[in-house]
Formats: sequence, structure tokens, C-alpha cells
Amino acid sequence: MTSTSFNPIQLQQTTMQSQQPLSLKQGQVFHGTIKKLYPDQMAEIQVGNQKLFAKLETPLKAGDSHFFQVTTINPQAEIKVVSGPMQPTQPMLTQINQLMESMNLPKSTEMQTLLAHFIKNQLPITKETLIQAENLLKSMPKEFQTQEAAVAIQKMVEAKMPFTKEVFHGLLYGAKTNGIAGEISNLTKLIMNDSTILPEAKTNLVQTLQSIIKPFQHEVGGAILSKAIQSMMNQNETASNRLEALNLLKESNILPQNATLSNWMSLSFAKVSSTTNPDFSSPALNAVVQNIAATNVEELPRMLQQLKTLVDEDSVLSEQQKQQILQLVNRFEALPKTEATITLFAKQFHEQLIKAFSEQGTKMFEVDQQGYSKKDQLLYLLKPEAITSLNATHVNIAKNADNSTVPFIQNLISQADGQVQAAIDSKAMEHAIKTVLRSLGLSYEATFHSKTDNIQENIQSLKPQLLSLLQDMNTSSTVREGAEHILSRLNGMQLHSGENGVQHQLVMQIPLHFFGKNTDATVQWNGRMKENGKIDSNYARILFYLDMENLNETMIDMQVQNRIVTINVYNEHNNLEILANPLKQTLKDGLLEKDYQLSGLFFKQFERDIPQTVIAKSKHNQDQNKKSGVDFRI
Repeated sequence: MTSTSFNPIQLQQTTMQSQQPLSLKQGQVFHGTIKKLYPDQMAEIQVGNQKLFAKLETPLKAGDSHFFQVTTINPQAEIKVVSGPMQPTQPMLTQINQLMESMNLPKSTEMQTLLAHFIKNQLPITKETLIQAENLLKSMPKEFQTQEAAVAIQKMVEAKMPFTKEVFHGLLYGAKTNGIAGEISNLTKLIMNDSTILPEAKTNLVQTLQSIIKPFQHEVGGAILSKAIQSMMNQNETASNRLEALNLLKESNILPQNATLSNWMSLSFAKVSSTTNPDFSSPALNAVVQNIAATNVEELPRMLQQLKTLVDEDSVLSEQQKQQILQLVNRFEALPKTEATITLFAKQFHEQLIKAFSEQGTKMFEVDQQGYSKKDQLLYLLKPEAITSLNATHVNIAKNADNSTVPFIQNLISQADGQVQAAIDSKAMEHAIKTVLRSLGLSYEATFHSKTDNIQENIQSLKPQLLSLLQDMNTSSTVREGAEHILSRLNGMQLHSGENGVQHQLVMQIPLHFFGKNTDATVQWNGRMKENGKIDSNYARILFYLDMENLNETMIDMQVQNRIVTINVYNEHNNLEILANPLKQTLKDGLLEKDYQLSGLFFKQFERDIPQTVIAKSKHNQDQNKKSGVDFRI
């Protein structure tokens, strides 16, 4: 691709807006051609592809082109000429200079750029707006082209946005389709090395940024915990390796500091059995350990039956693990029920669960009815109070492991990464993307008007934390610059999103970092809501912009007509279709599960006119079907 900023949907929106009735306001200047003259100095004037009727202050000749300025709106539009007749062959620069002279505008390069853009696109604009826009152009970041800035200013004019630096930069950065993952990684490093940021604020910021950079860090931490427990319980493992695993869990505050290889299991059981009111909304295997240890003999039969039911209905435990637990229950039922035998059974059941849950790494994304995975339940069996801070605890384990130089711990990390990677599926990817979007804080402002959103969670997201960081006068210039760039991107997503009548547009930039690979994903869609307020998923058009380390820039144009899906993939690699063929059937099957049918998957190289081709195709589909919608599924 020749540009890192998106154009198709943005241009399409401009096209739709240009088809709306021309709306003028007092003081605006526009370029038009007099088509017809009427009595009482009334005239029909062609402005772009639209016409308007207005009263002229001075008689003019039909067929001439001028720059006009609106002097009055009510009771009728009255206009005056601000330039002499323009000849079709007259150079653009001559027209611009004439207009700057007649409007007494600054004769700067920025002003020439703005006038050239607005003349070319036949857009009305006021002198005050031009002067404000000129100042914005002077503040344009060096990484952008003047044409990108002119398009952003055009959107500000059309959408009646405030002419502020924040809105201008938001539109510029919000249109970029790459770089956000790298900017977030860079800001993380800057914040970690900045000693002027308050410790609590730094900790919260780094944790939020890490959850964006590494959306599977929670799962990796859980996998490391499982591997460490397996090593500690494996008598064939060397004593030094078992000790390193123990020290990692002690350093991560999972096990108490007085824990040893011989007593850590007893210490964890003592903590679980003494815990009251475990935080589970309905009975779970974890809670049963505490309940059995605290129950009386009369209640024991009911408790054991509940335990059998929970084991039998568990969807994650293997059949072998279920049999081992049920055999333990059966042996206990044959024993006399005394305080000693009940405690012994509770200990053995606790140990059996720890062993079983630590072996469930390949099913780490599966959760029970309460939303807990086996890695979460494993953590509960070791440290019950951690159930209220599962993500932070698992991330802390992964962080401590990363900081370790011990070969055995580094090997645990490699195994955990491989385990998580092998377990990733479409649901895991959906979970990761939702985690990233939630952590970015895109719905932060919406929480002020909603009673259902988790306000505390949104306050702890990235956007409000960046705002607080920028308000701190002690923030260093390098950190401030990095934070402003990311904040501009977050604002830009919202500025480029919105609705225009029944048409809706959504823009999302999603930084993804999986196992050392950075991927920038931008998703755009336009569509209409049905009468019930829901998206019409039968007719869809979505554009995906991906910037990946190996495939580089890729654009995917996905169109859905009556649930028939056509996909065009644009990329510079010649052999991409050959590589994708083995996955084509999987794509077909996945779409079929959602009641969609794949009609075609085509691979093409980028061309200069792709944006216009995409626009024309999209407009044809909309004209043909008279309705459109979107359906975005990962």
C-alpha cells in the first residue's frame, strides 16, 4: 500500500455527503458556475454536482464561474462575487492567488494547500475557518502529508467539529492503519524507566499496557503456575528444579514464605479449609474442599452426592481424572465417619484436585458456568483470596518468571507459551480482542451516561489513565509525547466512528502482540440499523487493514449479500493464495456454522485505484439492494 492511512470508507462517506442538499451559512465562500439567470437578479448556480438558487447582488453573465460569498440567508439566500470570472483553462494557482487577494487571506503555503483542496472538492468554507485551519496545518506532526491533513480538516468542517488541536490530531492518528502496537510497546518502556511517575500510577499504567500488549499474559501466567505445580509434585524431577518452582510461587506470593517442598500442600489445604464464604455463585469443586472440611457427619452424605454430581458434570476434567476422584470418594464412603477420616479425605481430595487442575493446560480457555477456568480454580486451591484478583495474580506470575534468569524457569515459560499457543482458537482470539478493546477504554465516556457498565473497570482502562498522566505537570516530555500519540489514536477511533442519519460507521484500531509478533489491525464498516435497532447482518461490508511482521500490509474486503460472502484479499505476496488454499475449507465451515455461505475468496495485489474500485463496488451494492448492514465476527 502506498499510504498508512485509510481512505475507502472515508471517501465513500464524503461521496454520500456530497449527494445531500447543499447547506450554506452566512459568510461562507464557494466556487460555482452560473447556469441560468431569472428575473429580479435570481440565478441558478452549479456547485459541484448540486444546484442552488440565490439572489445576486450584481448582474452576472450565464456560464461564468466565480467565487461567491454568502451575505444573507433569510429570508432568501443572497450572495456576492469575491472574484472575477474564472476561465476553465485558468491555472489553479492563479485562482488561489486571486481568492487570497480578494478575501485578504495570509499568503502562506498552508493557506494555498487548503484553498487548493477546497476548490478541488467544491466545498464551501468561511474566512475564519480557513485561518483556523491554517494554524492547525502548522501544528501538523511531521509524519503526515498535507493531503491527509486537508482531508481531516474537511471532515472537521463537514461534521461541524471544534477546530482544536486535539480533534485535528485525533482525526489524523485515527486514520492510521499501522504503528499502534509499536507505540504502546514504546510507551510501556518509557513509563517503566521514568522515575518521576508516582509508583502507584506507574504500576497501574504498566499493568494496563501489558494487558494490551500481551492479551494472553493471564493464560501464560496460569500455564506457568500449572507447570510449576506439576514439577513440584513430580518426584522424578530434580530437587533443584522443584525448589526453583517453589521459589517462583513464593516470590509471586502464591505460597507463603515458610512453604517448603514437604509442607506447601498442607499449608495450602489449611488456608482453603479455614476460608469462609468462598467467592463462587454456586457450588464448585473448589468450594467443596472447604465445605467437606467444615461439614458435620449428618450433612456428609448430601455433600458427597453433590461432589459426585459436580465431578460427573464437569466438562474439562478427563474421564481418567473423574474416575480417580470418584474412586477416592467411594473409598471414603466405606470408612467410618470420624473427624479424622473426614479431614484426611478433604486433604486427599484437595491434593487430587490440585493434580487434576494443573494438568488441564490444553483446556485453559474453557470455563465453567461461573466463568472460572481450571487455572483459576487451581489458584483458589493454593491461595483462596486471589479469587478476587485472578488476572493480576496470573500476570504477576508471568512477570516474575520473565524476570528470572534461571534456565529451568525460562524453560517453563517456553512450555507455557507453547501450551497457550496450541490452545488458541477462534473463541480465544475473540476473548483477546475484547480484552484489548476493553483495556483501551474506548467506552470510557459512555460510562458517564450508563448505569449498567462497569464504571470501575473503565476508570482503570488506558484512556483515563493517559488523561491523568498528561494533566500531571511533572510528566516528562518523552512520556507526554508518547501518551499524546496514543490518546490521539483513541480519540480518532471515536471521531471517525458515528452515524449520519440511518448510516452508521465504526472504526477500530486493535494492537495485537502474540508470542513476540506484532500485528496492527484496523476494522472499518458502514451500515444501517434495522427498525428494531439491531444491525442487519444479511447485508454486510467490512474492511480489514492488517499490518503484520511477515505478510506486511494486507487489506481484506469482505462483502455479504443475503448471507453470501465474497472476500477479496489484497497483498503484495504472489504465493499467498497457495499458502491459503489448505485453510479455505476451514473458512467455509466456520462461515457455514454461522449460517453464511462463502461464494468466493480472491487474492489480488494492490493497485493505485483500489480505494476508488472499492467505493464504486460498495456504492453499486447499496444502490442494488437499497440497504446495507454489518456483521463483524472473529
